[in-house]
Amino acid sequence: MSRQSSRATDPRKVSQELFTLTYGALVAQLVKDYESDEEVNKQLDKMGYNIGVRLVEDFLARSGVGRCHDFRETADVIAKTAFRMFLGITPTISNWSAAGDEFSLVMEQNPLTDFVELPEEHGQLNFSNILCGVIRGSLETVQMDVNVRFVQDILKGDNQTEIRVKFIKRLEDALPAGEE
Repeated sequence: MSRQSSRATDPRKVSQELFTLTYGALVAQLVKDYESDEEVNKQLDKMGYNIGVRLVEDFLARSGVGRCHDFRETADVIAKTAFRMFLGITPTISNWSAAGDEFSLVMEQNPLTDFVELPEEHGQLNFSNILCGVIRGSLETVQMDVNVRFVQDILKGDNQTEIRVKFIKRLEDALPAGEE
């Protein structure tokens, strides 16, 4: 017979740990299935992109955020609202380019990398590359074409994790052929 603990377990903490471990198992399986770290990075980006495309609707419904007027406002919404809502963290926005079309999201901690050590033979693996895909897919859904990439990663010995987001162009709403 098991003894019940007198401590209450926080369901959010259990859920986050389960998510982290499940994500780690997914990445481990991709590493087994694909030849190179580059291919695993592509697969994680593709998965993230597909998640991001679907996540926007839920995000907009739950957050009540309206249309952003510029890229700086978009950065604020990503860092202060979306990351907090879905990952429970708020990255710092820094390193704006002079043109205002590029910024970094800096994370002191990355919940996806809890319990993770990156083996030396996988030095090119961007373990959390799914985040880049999510950002790219989400922003494309709201008509922004962006390039998203990892610049620094705690798993690779850096002091922090940094994701760089660069605005490429505004996408036009796609209308069916013949309609204007």
